[in-house]
Amino acid sequence: MSVFIRDDTKRGVYSYDFQLRGHRFSGSTGKTTKREALEVEKRIREEKKAELARDAAAFSESPTIEAAAARYWEEVGKFHTDSDGTLRSLDWLVNHFGRNTMLRDITSSDIARMVAKRRGEFVPDQRKKKPKDDDRQPRLVSNRTVNLTATVPLRQLCLRARKVWKIAAPDIVWKDHLLKERQERIREASIDEEAAIMSQLDRGYDDAIRFAFLTGCRRMEILGLEWTDIDFFSRRFVVRGKRDRTRTIPMSQPIYDLLWSQKDNHATKVFTYEARRTTRHNDIVRDRGKRYPLTDTGLKSAMRRAVPKGGVANFRFHDMRHTAATRTLRKSNLRVVQNLLGHTEIATTAKYAHALIDDIQNALDATHEVSIQSAEKTGRNSR
Repeated sequence: MSVFIRDDTKRGVYSYDFQLRGHRFSGSTGKTTKREALEVEKRIREEKKAELARDAAAFSESPTIEAAAARYWEEVGKFHTDSDGTLRSLDWLVNHFGRNTMLRDITSSDIARMVAKRRGEFVPDQRKKKPKDDDRQPRLVSNRTVNLTATVPLRQLCLRARKVWKIAAPDIVWKDHLLKERQERIREASIDEEAAIMSQLDRGYDDAIRFAFLTGCRRMEILGLEWTDIDFFSRRFVVRGKRDRTRTIPMSQPIYDLLWSQKDNHATKVFTYEARRTTRHNDIVRDRGKRYPLTDTGLKSAMRRAVPKGGVANFRFHDMRHTAATRTLRKSNLRVVQNLLGHTEIATTAKYAHALIDDIQNALDATHEVSIQSAEKTGRNSR
């Protein structure tokens, strides 16, 4: 029923509550009889229906970039694994172009200026306090960051406008605006380096880092892992990766043991930490001794501190993914590693082929040593 009397309002006054096109409308009719309340509800329903129709017509003709970004966020962006990053990118685009700029009016020249502006920005320093002797110079954002936070989100927005919403949007040759990214390096941790890093991590963070070394999962995949993704009976777990793609990974015994040790820590999230002290920040209270889900900032900070303290050089969080992939490849093949990492193309996985080349080199060296020994033995026998 769309009209009713609320328990918490003054006696006898009817309220309305209905939905149209996914939007909910509710309020007081100001009437004490059901017949009059239904008439008010009907009038309000017709008014809201007309408003939605006008908004839809205006959007179909030519939305502003603000309206297009808002719709993209509601339909797609908020469901991304890194939804906070998506929201920051959309806000940056709206602020750059201006909220009232029509999406269809954005030109290739405008996008070139957008890329230039983003390239000229500096990486924010997220540290709360800077060391007094810190003389590091601020650095510009990388080409990859420009692509991922500006050009690619705008491209996705425009493509959805044209293909899904069927409205006018810029027809851009996007490859002309995507910056060339530095080829990804392959950095594998040695067993000693892994142990050194693990020794410097607090409880909770060490479990998440150990999981990264074992599985090759990305940071956001680890933080997003929930108990509904874990199946101890079949010894498998589901990972939600980039662009919301999922993949299923079987548990080795070390992975099984690690996940099992976390099962009583939190009702929803797999990886958590224990609060060392009671804190309050923005009305969020964390009580000492209780466990809370790991955060992106916390996990990155823990890793940044542990690497230099462990005496390890030139090692980043993503290098644990490379380490897991390289170690797996030495015991299997590229197709196995492709499925482990969730690559859609085998060509993406082929960068790990260096591990196979190293193994071939070692095998050839061993063969060479056998050949020398055989030749020496043959020479002795001939004498």
